[in-house]
Amino acid sequence: MNRRRWTTATLTVVCALTVLASPALTLQASAAPLPPAPRPGSTQAAPRLPEKTLEEVRAEIDGLYRQAAAATDAYNLAEEQADEQSAEIVKLAQMIVAGREKIERLKAQAGAAARAQYRNGGLPDGAQFVLTDDPQLFLDHAGRLQQGAKATKDLLGEMAQTQVELTTYANDASTNWTKLEANRLKQAKAKKDIDAKIEAAKKLESELAAEERARLRRLEEQAQYRAQTAWLNSGVLKGLDGKATEQGKKAVRFATAQIGKPYVWGAEGPGSYDCSGLTQSAWIAAGRPIPRTSQEQWRLLPHVDIKDMRPGDLIVYFKDASHIGMYVGDGAIVHAPRPGRDVTIAGAGSMEILGVVRPG
Repeated sequence: MNRRRWTTATLTVVCALTVLASPALTLQASAAPLPPAPRPGSTQAAPRLPEKTLEEVRAEIDGLYRQAAAATDAYNLAEEQADEQSAEIVKLAQMIVAGREKIERLKAQAGAAARAQYRNGGLPDGAQFVLTDDPQLFLDHAGRLQQGAKATKDLLGEMAQTQVELTTYANDASTNWTKLEANRLKQAKAKKDIDAKIEAAKKLESELAAEERARLRRLEEQAQYRAQTAWLNSGVLKGLDGKATEQGKKAVRFATAQIGKPYVWGAEGPGSYDCSGLTQSAWIAAGRPIPRTSQEQWRLLPHVDIKDMRPGDLIVYFKDASHIGMYVGDGAIVHAPRPGRDVTIAGAGSMEILGVVRPG
């Protein structure tokens, strides 16, 4: 089965599963509050459920995972910047070592020149010929004296310049070290935020009975189906015939080959991915390095109109650019959704679209 038919079939199955959900159950799940905890002294066994509708619980869980995604972007960006600063510190350290070695060589040269002057009574070698009564000898060596003076001046100037560079390298290294420590603190805070949001979302789900969790999943699928249907019915894809470039095809092949692998925040493969880790890895595999986070991909990559979209382009979601997926054609994306889910195919319009960017 070719990629277009396979993608269409996948979306059809998702939609069919949604339609098969019982209308009665859907209405009840959306509007009716969950049963309260049993009264004190009651022998009735029941899970501790929040007095909220399933739709409210779904929205709360979705919000927590969205916040975790934003914190994941902050973590990934801080990690990328810390890696860059670490590499810069190493480079500066090497430059400082090389600069110090150069200073020592220049000092040795200056010392040799000073010792030569001392041996000649404080005069450089060329000056001995200036004192001669032989005009020809004077003319022959006058130029040499000028060259020697210039060499000494250049030597002292090079020493001074090298010393200035050493001071600059040291200051830059200190600045980068400060930034490195700041980014490590950002990483630690972001990790704490991510863990807290994911834990809170999991706790909400765990407090639901198995039947309620199944209904919750159906509500999620129905919300995505409604959004995708409205997006397609808007005619947004009418006339869309953008063909993928060779690089785009490679990126799509890589991304779709990861379907079924779990979402793990901060992961860049090969066994698991977060949303921007998947898109970055796919485009690296296609020979085009792109930024690490969804927010940086949105900020730095060229923007294109949806009507000009083609497979391989990246669709960025939500106002804070906290999620991203790769367009694969036929109104679908491949993406790593969130913790607890696997890399999958989904409707490109099933979430709030911020815009589209094109890596290459």
